[in-house]
Amino acid sequence: MKIAIIGASSRIGLETIDLALQETNYELHLFLRDARKLSHLNLPTDRVKVFQGNALNSTDLTQAIAGTDHVLVSLEGPMDAFTKATIEAMKETGVQKLTFIASLGVFNEVPGEFGRWIQANMMGYLTPYIKSIALIEQSDLDFTIIRPGELTNDKTTDYVLTQRNETFKGRYCSRRSVARLALDSMEHPEQFKGLNLGISDGKE
Repeated sequence: MKIAIIGASSRIGLETIDLALQETNYELHLFLRDARKLSHLNLPTDRVKVFQGNALNSTDLTQAIAGTDHVLVSLEGPMDAFTKATIEAMKETGVQKLTFIASLGVFNEVPGEFGRWIQANMMGYLTPYIKSIALIEQSDLDFTIIRPGELTNDKTTDYVLTQRNETFKGRYCSRRSVARLALDSMEHPEQFKGLNLGISDGKE
């Protein structure tokens, strides 16, 4: 299988690259703005192709997505604009499967004081994700959306999942866990098709 990672130098992107190279035989198309950000990695040239470009430009994205089976998006910034460009590139190339990293709090699903803090302070950050999720859910793509908790650099991959309309459990989530779930969604696309999943370590 060939996968495209859009935002390959993001910390979730890097964890996904590491797991994919260790645990799968996938071929990787790595897309990022500055290829030098991957220069510290010893990437096998027989399995990895690096594409440099602007994630707001669907033509740039098309080059990386073409010929792949599954696209992972792990970006920060103007997410709704990134999402529009990604959907356009996927339609252009005929690639149907998308895993998209969003954020907790987009559905006001986080309980308690932490949830109230998110709603009071983070809506400027969350609004582009909310728009992105709407764009993806309205598309004809086979998608999986992942909403991580507050991210950590722990190497654990133990996690708890909640569905779209369920109250979020816990608070923290390792980037490694997000990468693990993203790869699981690629390995079992029919099982994860159409799901919008909260992920955390389950601990308060």
